[in-house]
Amino acid sequence: MTAHTASLINAITLICCSLWAYVSIGGSSWTALIPLIFGVALILCYPGIKSQNKLIAHIAVSLTLILLVALYMPLSSAVEDAATWPLVRVLLMVASTVFAIVFFIKSFRDARRTPG
Repeated sequence: MTAHTASLINAITLICCSLWAYVSIGGSSWTALIPLIFGVALILCYPGIKSQNKLIAHIAVSLTLILLVALYMPLSSAVEDAATWPLVRVLLMVASTVFAIVFFIKSFRDARRTPG
């Protein structure tokens, strides 16, 4: 799998889980849409990542790392509340984010090894 595909999977997961959370809480909290914003930003970065634009790839990986850190609070809240579906949503987002980071790192390492 490539970094651009992993990033796209992550973006779609973020958008779907964010909308799922927003709908399930009755639209009462806009903070549930923060992952959606990150997902849209990652989708906007997709063409640049696919064409191996280093600047856009670094922007995308930075957004992904920021998101991983930002997901700590929702994860701790879901664990503390022992709420099953919120925990599932946050764990899906964390898993897809870590998945994307792994492929970004692999992509950066491969690019560094390739001469030129």
